[in-house]
Amino acid sequence: MLKFHDIEQNSDEWFDMRGGRLTSSKLGVVMANYGNRFGEPAKKYAIDIAIEQITGKPIPSTFSNAHMERGHEEEPLALMAYEEQTFQDASNGGFYCDDFIGCSPDFNIYDEGLGEIKSAIPSVHFDRVRKGGLPGAHKWQCIGNLKFTGRDWIDFISFCSAYPEGKQLFIHRVTKEQCTEEFKQINLRVSEFKALVDSSRKQIEES
Repeated sequence: MLKFHDIEQNSDEWFDMRGGRLTSSKLGVVMANYGNRFGEPAKKYAIDIAIEQITGKPIPSTFSNAHMERGHEEEPLALMAYEEQTFQDASNGGFYCDDFIGCSPDFNIYDEGLGEIKSAIPSVHFDRVRKGGLPGAHKWQCIGNLKFTGRDWIDFISFCSAYPEGKQLFIHRVTKEQCTEEFKQINLRVSEFKALVDSSRKQIEES
């Protein structure tokens, strides 16, 4: 279980704490090709983490798009709808970390739960509702958040403000009891990835 820091997400302090750490938002890159060698995205990610560890500074990301901007704008609306529907009081997700791993769920629910909100355009939201379950694109981020925080459950939330009223929110809960095998896979893969980061760091420092 990682230590919780009650800080504002997307703040300078939050970005600084992410530097040099594997974060659950990028866990999917690490878990890709599980059972085989790491792919190029994971190798590049290892180099970035190694550089951040050496310099003590996070590598700034300037990437943004309309979907990301919409997500930031709609997250408060989604959270409000979630609280009204579930009768839960959400608190700041903050940042959980140890020396190598970090994660920042969108919110916490008391001491047992947490949540991850994903804003969606209508067609994507429709697909999530139709298929149900945890979308593959967000599987490892959600399961990683659940494992790293040590909490009992996580709610994946899809929100679409353009959808008909009363149907804008989709919630799927995953419990830690459902993720025993995935937790084992994460343990093994993260150990292998840390070795890759250490190797990359050594090469950078000795080159």
